[in-house]
Amino acid sequence: MAPLTYSESIFIAASPEALYDLVSDVTRTGEWSPICTACWWHDDGGPTEGAWFSGRNESNGRVWETKSQVAAARPAEEFTWMVGGSLVRWSYTLLRVDGGTRLTESWEFRPDGIAMFHEKYGSDAQNQIEQRSEAARSGIPATLEAIKRIAEAN
Repeated sequence: MAPLTYSESIFIAASPEALYDLVSDVTRTGEWSPICTACWWHDDGGPTEGAWFSGRNESNGRVWETKSQVAAARPAEEFTWMVGGSLVRWSYTLLRVDGGTRLTESWEFRPDGIAMFHEKYGSDAQNQIEQRSEAARSGIPATLEAIKRIAEAN
């Protein structure tokens, strides 16, 4: 079985403040994500801890929506959210380096998510978990490259 965590980093010639403003604006996620095509805040939320947002995802002819809660919103440092409140953790961390920022995107399929997949998919749960793991491993580098293009074009 593949690991249920993954992270990768990229150097971007932009300040941590500018990058944080970009990645914490979930309404722009469709510009860089290979799977998430749109996100929207609930109740006029925004990038603050405890705020909720939904996302629409599309992959292999399948369309689904998720609801996520912001777990960390520290400007110029970290933006983290939990899908379903506890199922999957996604995070951007930002580190100021000479000439720009090292942006790291991380993903973790958490125990509550694994349990939910076993309940929802039964004997196909492991296959479904593997598919999500592969999507994260291939999607994170593509996402980081797209964020770099957008940030450095400004």
